[in-house]
Amino acid sequence: GATVIATVSTEAKAAIAKACGADHVIRYTVDDFEAETMRITGGKGVHVVYDSVGKDTFAKGMNLLDNRGYMICYGQSSGWPDPVSLQTLNIKGTFVSRPSLVHYTTDRHEIALRSGAVFNAIGAGRLKVDVTKTFPLAEAAEAHRQLEGRATTGKLLLIP
Repeated sequence: GATVIATVSTEAKAAIAKACGADHVIRYTVDDFEAETMRITGGKGVHVVYDSVGKDTFAKGMNLLDNRGYMICYGQSSGWPDPVSLQTLNIKGTFVSRPSLVHYTTDRHEIALRSGAVFNAIGAGRLKVDVTKTFPLAEAAEAHRQLEGRATTGKLLLIP
């Protein structure tokens, strides 16, 4: 039931976001995604922002939050976002979270529970995994270079 507004850096990633069901796709490297999102929402903003980019998008994402909105920053492909003052959060009563996988896999039980949920969703067809490239384990450094260079659109697999 949510309206999904995706922000992406390239035309290829825009096509993927659209194919995955995004209602609106904005290339933040070309257009001002803050202004465009406000236009789409009639000036209201959004309830939640999931930010995997970091420094290049975080501040504008914070500006887009409606009252009691949530900023979920889980990546930093463009670098770490600047610090946020508590007063900034107080203005609209917003929340910021910086989750990491390690917080959700603290023991074997949690790992089995969460990985089981993912594999069940894949098996049931509710989750599609896009593996765009595989690398022999000996080429792990190249796989990391491609990830760090933001040259990927899907998952990379290292094959032993």
